[in-house]
Amino acid sequence: MSHLFAPYTLKGLPLANRIVVPPMSQYSAKADGLVQPWHAQHIGRLAISGAGMVIVEANAATEDGRITAHCLGLWNDTQAQAMVRLLADVRTYSATPIGVQLNHAGRKAGTNPPWIDAGHSLTDDQGGWPTVAPSPIPYKPGWRVPRQIEDADMQRITQGFADAAKRAYDAGFDFVELHAANGYLLNQFLSPLSNQRTDTYGGSAENRRRFPLQVAKALRETWPTDRPLGVRFNGTDFAESGLSVAEVVEFAQALHGLGYDYLHVSGGYNITTSSPPPTNPAIWCPMRPQ
Repeated sequence: MSHLFAPYTLKGLPLANRIVVPPMSQYSAKADGLVQPWHAQHIGRLAISGAGMVIVEANAATEDGRITAHCLGLWNDTQAQAMVRLLADVRTYSATPIGVQLNHAGRKAGTNPPWIDAGHSLTDDQGGWPTVAPSPIPYKPGWRVPRQIEDADMQRITQGFADAAKRAYDAGFDFVELHAANGYLLNQFLSPLSNQRTDTYGGSAENRRRFPLQVAKALRETWPTDRPLGVRFNGTDFAESGLSVAEVVEFAQALHGLGYDYLHVSGGYNITTSSPPPTNPAIWCPMRPQ
């Protein structure tokens, strides 16, 4: 039998197999970031799919970190309580482990859903909000120019991730995944194409991963060590002068040193000139193979 269908234990969490359903943003919440009936059927359907584990779509760690005004969040207790109810219902008919991805969209925050105006960023008149990024470089021409993130922002956002992890635990999630891929805030710091700072958070690969590792460390100190903690990050920008393999390996090694349990490797979507290959499957792998 293929190892894909063999049972596996991840940090004490038994999995029926090694098939993982990745997070898929639905852009179907109301402006308050609460789960809706759509999410209940979506997550419930995935929970009975036969997969070994399911990751709920990116939940914003802070209100300004939402991709769209219709994204889920865990920046307040009301949102966590709504998740409590949803998970309790799903677990009446499925024992599949369910985790949640935590995110901050950075310069890609405050946009339309993808099917409206091709996901273009919102103006203030359209309900948009100020965004932050490592450098004041918009994701696309005509998009909102982000404000360069400052120390106070980093402290606020780091605390937001830690608080969201606490709420995820209280809600009953089996594991947490940190989002550092696909052009969102932590990926923006890691890539030299979006991070053009000249201070201790820019320039060298060590400096560029400084803030993402600060957030990762805060999550590791918050999330219980007996439950799995993973991270999704880009293995490449699919662009010249972007992330190098050596930098990615060093970042992965640093995460391993912090005690992360699995890697979810993705790529691209940080700059608009990237050129992914025809086939680009994401890769999920445990930190400690068994």
